[in-house]
Formats: sequence, C-alpha cells, structure tokens
Amino acid sequence: MERIFMRKEYLNKIRGFYHSDIIKVVTGIRRCGKSCFLLSVIKDLKSQGVSENNIISINLDKRGFKNIKTADKLEEVIDGYITDNEKKYIFIDEIQNVKGFEEVINAYREDGHSVFITGSNSYLLSGELMTKLTGRYVEIEMFPLSFYEYLEMKKFMGKYVSQNSAEEFTTYIRDGGFPKALEFDNIDDRNLYVQSVITQIFEKDISKNKKIRNRVAFEKVQTFIINNFGATVNVSNIVEYLAKENIAVKENTVYKYIEMLENAKIIYKCPRFDLKSKQAMKTEQKYYLADLSIYFSMNVDGRINYGPVLENILFSYLRSKGYKLSVGKIGNLECDFIVRQNTNEYFYIQVAMTIAEQATEEREYKPFTLIRDNFPKYLFTTDTLLQKRDGIFHLNMIDFIKENKIL
Repeated sequence: MERIFMRKEYLNKIRGFYHSDIIKVVTGIRRCGKSCFLLSVIKDLKSQGVSENNIISINLDKRGFKNIKTADKLEEVIDGYITDNEKKYIFIDEIQNVKGFEEVINAYREDGHSVFITGSNSYLLSGELMTKLTGRYVEIEMFPLSFYEYLEMKKFMGKYVSQNSAEEFTTYIRDGGFPKALEFDNIDDRNLYVQSVITQIFEKDISKNKKIRNRVAFEKVQTFIINNFGATVNVSNIVEYLAKENIAVKENTVYKYIEMLENAKIIYKCPRFDLKSKQAMKTEQKYYLADLSIYFSMNVDGRINYGPVLENILFSYLRSKGYKLSVGKIGNLECDFIVRQNTNEYFYIQVAMTIAEQATEEREYKPFTLIRDNFPKYLFTTDTLLQKRDGIFHLNMIDFIKENKIL
C-alpha cells in the first residue's frame, strides 16, 4: 500500500467504533482528505490483525465503480466480495452518488458488518439517513489540514519546513489546508487547484441537489459570503448589493443560497449567543470558511486582513477538536467566541493580531470585564511577549496550534 499521511486526530475519534455495528459517517468539504482517511483506517485495521480478505473498499468516484447509481447495484457489488460468514469492514467513498443507499448499508449493519461511508455534503445527513438510521450512526466531521497537520504533512512529504513559525504560518494562511494543494510548489497552480475544487463542489454537491434558477445570483451571493468571512452578515444588505448589480432576488432566496453553501461545507455558521438572556440569537450571523485558500484563490488582492483570518483559523481548529462555537453578545460589545465543550463548560475567547498598542489591549480585554461568571477566558494573539492580567490566559495562537493544544 502507498504511503499515507495518518491524520491521528481523526483516527483517535473513530478508532473506538472500528468493530461496532454503528455506521461511521465521515463528512467534510470535498478534497479535505476523506478518501485518504478511509485508506488510513484500512491500514490501521490491518495493523490490528484484520485480514485483507475481510476489507471491502469501494470508491464511487473511481473507475470501475462510477456506474453504481442504484441501491440494488451497490448491494450486488458488495455481495460479490462476500464469500464467507466472517465479519466484513465495508468502506464506501462518496456514497451520496447512490440513490437510496440507506437501506442497503443498514442491512449490512444489521448483519453484523462494520460500515464506513463518506460524503462531501450535509445532504448525506439529512432526510432518509437521519430518519432511518437515527442512533445507528456516528459522524466524524473532517476539516482541511490545521496548521499543526500542515507542518506534519510537509515533513511527511519531505518538503522544507522553516524554523521560523511565523513565516510558516503566513505561508499556511495563503496555501490553506487542502492536502493535495501541498503537492504544488507554484502558488498559481495551488490557486488553480482550489478554484477547481470550488467548481466541483458546485457541479457535484450543489447543482445536483437543489435547482438554482439564477446561477449568476447564486455566484454573486457565494462571492459576497466568501469575501466577507468573519464579518456580520445581514441578508437584507446582500439583497440591496445584488439590486445595485441589477439582480433582483428575495431574502428567502438568499437564505437558501447560504444554506447550500453551508451544506456543501464551504462555509460554517457561527451563531450569536446573548450572554445576558442566555439565548441564541437568530438575527445577523457570522460565517467562516472551511479553508482560507478559498478566499485567496478567488481574489487578486493578496493582502491579509489578520482580524478575520486569525478568527477563521482558530474557529476551524477548535471545531476540528470537537468544540462548539458561537459569537458572544454582551450589551453593545462582542466576545469573539464562546466555546462549549459540553453543556456546562464554557470558554471565552478574544482574538487579535497584537495588543502592542494600549488602545487595542483595552479594547480586547473590555468584553471580559462584563462577563460575570468564572469560566476560563483566553486572549489569542501573535505576540511573542505575553502578559498576565486579571486571570486571563494570553496565548500565542501560532504556538498553540503548532503544538496541537486544547483549551
């Protein structure tokens, strides 16, 4: 078997379910590494003594399997591999290509086999799968490479890694974390690759599932959301923006377009939470990108706006660790993130490039002073000189992620 970069964080999440009859569903944006992850699970199983004869691997995007479009055909192909009564480990990549797959994989689950499936979008976990298999599957959500994984993969590939962490971090911001992008040394080639990924997502994950009557309007909304990641999004403002472009759409249509981008895992919503009322707010939302290279591949201007960029990186990193994040509303102020690990445990986070200037320091610390409970508070910056103030943890974000730490 070819050398495979083992994404240990995700292996640790799924390993406890290897031999269970619970269906393992691996989701994430297209090209984030799901197929290779399944190969790494297969490698891990073999190292544990599972025979190759008991492993069935089907990639529905590959030659030889592309004609499998129906549940009956999928069952026929899988049955062709089963020649004895031993437990099988069945891996099906891009299963959303098969209509009505749910009953088939549930049947193999009921027969005692261990089933692993991947899909590139949230439609996989909606409708039939959600209703028929509730309680019978576990979702492992994958993200593109974190900064820690990016450095580890560069070493794995034998590529040069600078000893200057800040220099590597800046490169990571522009390169992004799509694993295959690391194969290209030329920045134009990397950008072209990411652009092709976005095109594939539209053609394979969005167009097939929802009818878009006005493709121009959809692409304008997509561009608007991508270009304003980390900023407060007001749908009525988007409608006004489109009207200036002579494109008439209703607010409900814009909401549907944004939902499509979410379902395709291009963007992630970060909902607002009112700390005073302890309630979620359904008004203006913030959205973060699955990967920053999506923004840089679609924009000629290569300048880095470190505010939203650092927020985006930390958001994705903490989400990959299993934390839930929201934006904290405290009166007229915002706390960048309220992070929840379980129902009763919270962390409060502010993010800034630097607090070298007194005014910036005061601005970043002010929301913390209005929070009355005693849950941990963190200020993440890129400063190398860290300070102690009011019991708040001041951390260097680059080092925090590079060392693969948790809160």
